[in-house]
Amino acid sequence: MKNRSNQRLEGITAGTLIVGVDVAKSVQWARFVDYRGVEIGKAMSFQNNRQGFEAIVAKIRETCKIKTLQYPIDNIMIGMEPTGHYWKALANYLMKAGYKVICVNPYHTKKAKELDDNSPTKSDKKDALTIARLVKDGRFFDPYLPQETYGELRNLSNARVSMLKRSSAVKNTITAILDEYFPEIRTVFKKPLKGKASRQILRSCPFPTFILSLGENGVLDEIKKAVKKTVGMKKVRQLIQTAEMSIGVGYGLESAQMRLCWLLDDWN
Repeated sequence: MKNRSNQRLEGITAGTLIVGVDVAKSVQWARFVDYRGVEIGKAMSFQNNRQGFEAIVAKIRETCKIKTLQYPIDNIMIGMEPTGHYWKALANYLMKAGYKVICVNPYHTKKAKELDDNSPTKSDKKDALTIARLVKDGRFFDPYLPQETYGELRNLSNARVSMLKRSSAVKNTITAILDEYFPEIRTVFKKPLKGKASRQILRSCPFPTFILSLGENGVLDEIKKAVKKTVGMKKVRQLIQTAEMSIGVGYGLESAQMRLCWLLDDWN
């Protein structure tokens, strides 16, 4: 099997025009080189919108018609860094227009830029040329922009991962609050976020001071708001006894309860 780098280089012929694009939120830069890495024409800036995309396509077509070129252009490769999400709209537009879009590793861009001028200073205009010359050297890979069902699955998968991270972060923050104000609550409710009764306690009287001020009947009434079936007084008394012996801090209670309610809304 041929080396992948050699396979990429074989696709870059004398008639290849390489376009390096530095993608940004608003203004993007493009620079053009031939198969040797020699720059063709001037750098171009364009907006990250339809007018800008049409402008870069027009510039590519114009560059292909330059009469002073040593070889006629019969192959166009457009390279960019797949960082963030701004590159996807441009890549999708260019691919639909029939152009070959490829990606360059941002780490390679950073290192190559330091080699070119011994400076890591970032410049969108300079990065575009670095990207183009990395493509010339065969240091690129094909992007993956899933379509139809695969596109839906990617979005749903990313959403699931995001929600799991958010859920874990909320749970950890709730745990931190309880550890500070009422660490012993887990001796009464092993998993405070799981049961309806324990979640109601976390909303209405999550800390020892609140529990003790309500008393047995008050705590029982609060639990009955969430649980319709009969709740044993034994559990209520255990909660009160635990509250009496708690080592939790006693300051900032109202704001901590407010924060806890917000977190519980997120958790739900």
